[in-house]
Amino acid sequence: MTEEDKAWYHCGRCGSLFKSPPGDPDERVCALCGRDPALGPEAESARNEPPARPAPAPVAQAAWADERRSRRFWRPNITVAKLVSSWVVLMLLLVIAVRVLAPGDSKPGSSEAWRNTTLKGTSGDETVVHLDQAMPGCQQAIRGFLDATSSEERNQFVMDPVTTAGRMARFYDLNPSARIDPRVLKNTAKTLLKLPAGPAVEARWESPDGIVLDCVFVRQADAWLLDWDHFVRYNAFPWGPFLAGEGPEECEFRLLVRRRLGRDGSGSNQMDLVFYPPRFGRPESITEPSVEVIIQNDTESGKCLLAGFKLRESHTARFGSTLPDLDPEGFLRVRVKLRRVAAPETDKGKEFELVNLIACHWLATAAPGVAPAESGK
Repeated sequence: MTEEDKAWYHCGRCGSLFKSPPGDPDERVCALCGRDPALGPEAESARNEPPARPAPAPVAQAAWADERRSRRFWRPNITVAKLVSSWVVLMLLLVIAVRVLAPGDSKPGSSEAWRNTTLKGTSGDETVVHLDQAMPGCQQAIRGFLDATSSEERNQFVMDPVTTAGRMARFYDLNPSARIDPRVLKNTAKTLLKLPAGPAVEARWESPDGIVLDCVFVRQADAWLLDWDHFVRYNAFPWGPFLAGEGPEECEFRLLVRRRLGRDGSGSNQMDLVFYPPRFGRPESITEPSVEVIIQNDTESGKCLLAGFKLRESHTARFGSTLPDLDPEGFLRVRVKLRRVAAPETDKGKEFELVNLIACHWLATAAPGVAPAESGK
């Protein structure tokens, strides 16, 4: 039977039109819902049956899939958010660090901030904080000084540059300048000094070949600057030529001194002193001793020396230093003014007099480091 032999019928159940061959109506079935298109006695029971659930339209399914993909696309990426947050925190920490370390009148690293820094802890806590703030500036000063090739360049890294410039130029004209690569130095120790003018930093560096740099830094003009006189153990004239009779008869020196028994063997009221020049970078080495210099114990210089030796024997450091002694046992650091005098014809060599004991240390400060009241036999 061809399509032309079929007739159109209306389904009373689903309402659709369909083609079907004419014939017995009881055998006719709706092509869409598959039921008898004619409403008969079973219509009442059919009405009570739940209608068939139509399948979702392709367009609706496509829209639902697009919406799901859209939600997945806009879901926040937690890993990226964490990376961005970490980067922002790191940048803030770097900005804070720069503000703390950079010099300036109102910045955290300024001299005013240094003076006002306090902690609700022990004095050791304050020392740690002060050293942490100061050491970057001290590192910059020593590296800049060692990298410099002229007195003019070095002058910007030393304390009191105006008054130091002339002494520095004369010193390097008479003394060879040791070349040290600051990049190979290792910081081995540091401590805070309590000088009359304010806090200072004592730090030590060591090179791979055993050179030890004993340095002191003082804060001036919002920068940590090297105490150059202490660093080079400044002498107004080279020690060797002075011993040999050359140069001025009276000079200021930074030396090591040790005492011997008096000439009578008892040492009752006098000290026999021998002075030695420190060797730069080699604190354990001593050379070129002077002849004996006699000094009375009851003089001002004698009392201060006795006090200095007493503190040295008890290993009591000046100005609150906590670093171990670098000098040989029994030797005391002194800053003195010596005078060369003509020796009697019966003696060999030259004789010297102690004009003045300026201090029992090598620092540039005018503080003597000891009090005569501390002295005793």
